[in-house]
Amino acid sequence: MNGEQPAECGAREGSTRERILRVAAEKFAEKGFHGTGVAELGDAAGIKRGALYYHIGSKEDLLFHLSRRHVEEALVCGEAVVAEAVGAVEKFRLLVREHLRTLAARRSEVIVVMHEMHALTGERAKKFKRLRVQYEQLFEKIMREGVEEGVFRSADRIEVLGVLSMLNYTYVWLDPNGPVPVDEIADRLANLILHGAQLPERDKAAVQRNARQSHEYQ
Repeated sequence: MNGEQPAECGAREGSTRERILRVAAEKFAEKGFHGTGVAELGDAAGIKRGALYYHIGSKEDLLFHLSRRHVEEALVCGEAVVAEAVGAVEKFRLLVREHLRTLAARRSEVIVVMHEMHALTGERAKKFKRLRVQYEQLFEKIMREGVEEGVFRSADRIEVLGVLSMLNYTYVWLDPNGPVPVDEIADRLANLILHGAQLPERDKAAVQRNARQSHEYQ
């Protein structure tokens, strides 16, 4: 990682490197990694090719840095949640919130990762995979705590990856400036994961009774 430290939770940089990464995220998300040239990136960032290589390195280095930084940021935020002195259900809700906040703030980068991470090779691919596994383990740890507390059924790999798949796919439709706040969306998804879409029998009977009464008065 070139000796760099992971970003703090919610941190943002204002450097030339940050500008390059922001431009690369937009271009890679729009045209793809292979469809974007180095000269095009330099022009969009307002710097010459030599300076671009100085700040980032190769084009694949750029993809690696772009891919890893939102995962590292999410790790910092997630580790803080895991350390909270609250129960597993509340930790789960907080982690879902942090996850969606990262997706909303780093949407272009998330699109690039979803579509282009297969372009990473060698040691870069291995490092990025390790980061993703570390992040998955945060959800696994909280869910295992929930199993121990008697509030979650299971914390095996299918459940963990199923939860992450559901949350990650929100990048397709999540609008950070939309009418529904990101935290509210996160809470509703957490409820869906924790409780499912089906009403408990006692609530179902009440809904059906109210529906019949409403129909009678029409």
